[in-house]
Amino acid sequence: MRHVDFSPLYRSTVGFDRLLTMLDSLAQPDQAQSYPPYNIERTGETTYRITMAVAGFDEAEISIEAREHALTVKGEKADEKAADGAEFLYRGIAKRAFERRFQLAEHVEVSGASLRNGLLHIDLVREVPEAMKPRRIAISKDGGEQPKQIEAN
Repeated sequence: MRHVDFSPLYRSTVGFDRLLTMLDSLAQPDQAQSYPPYNIERTGETTYRITMAVAGFDEAEISIEAREHALTVKGEKADEKAADGAEFLYRGIAKRAFERRFQLAEHVEVSGASLRNGLLHIDLVREVPEAMKPRRIAISKDGGEQPKQIEAN
């Protein structure tokens, strides 16, 4: 089974179009990216970390942008000339440009990023607003009040 048709779900649901669009885009085989490799890990109850292997890139050649539930990491290597007029006989270290996109859940924000030993670490935190958190509702004891009767004139 290569493709799932979500059109019946579009007709019968309201407000889930972003989720269905994301599922539909994941099913596309031509969008499978393999470079650069990455890990996604949960570091705490509400914290996450994305680690990308970006060997050969430095801070100036990588840009990170978070916008509308999406995180985009772009890397573009500047053209470099061989030192001392040397000529490359074989170039096995990749210096290709890349763009990797991650879909972020509601209330997930980027808290920081660092580049160490060829690994780019992007820290994320999920902060749910107080109004959206579940709250406990106190149950009052009914004191035996009689229901009020409404009379019509």
